[in-house]
Amino acid sequence: MGTEIERKFLLANDDWRGLAEGKPYCQGYICSGAPGTVRIRIIGENGFLTIKGPTRGLVRAEYEYQIPVADAREILANLCSRPLIEKIRYTMNFAGSIWEIDEFKKENDGLLIAEIELENPHQQFVMPPWVGREVSDDPRYRNSSLVINPYSTWGKK
Repeated sequence: MGTEIERKFLLANDDWRGLAEGKPYCQGYICSGAPGTVRIRIIGENGFLTIKGPTRGLVRAEYEYQIPVADAREILANLCSRPLIEKIRYTMNFAGSIWEIDEFKKENDGLLIAEIELENPHQQFVMPPWVGREVSDDPRYRNSSLVINPYSTWGKK
């Protein structure tokens, strides 16, 4: 079974900038919530279908498959909830761990999230100086939640 163990953090500062080149991501959701989430994603010229189970603590089942980019574009255009999630993802190594920083665009502009994927929920790692408050347990920061409640609307309801 595929498994995702992930922790998410807000950024404390911009000291990470310039450490990696970013790649554009566009993703959408066919469904999200119980019992799972179905996501379509385009990274550059590659399409992906991802199926995720419910989150239990930091752990969830995850299955990801590459699909033709033309199919991914069509699914994003016709089957996914709006708004789509558009972001630039920066991937870098810090103290032996791979960190991903998502810089969100459009309806989620201004939101920056750092993520680290772990091998087990209790794995130790070194926190980079540009990492701030942890938001792993706050569902607002899930990409699927940002479709329903975009960052640009926070504090305006």
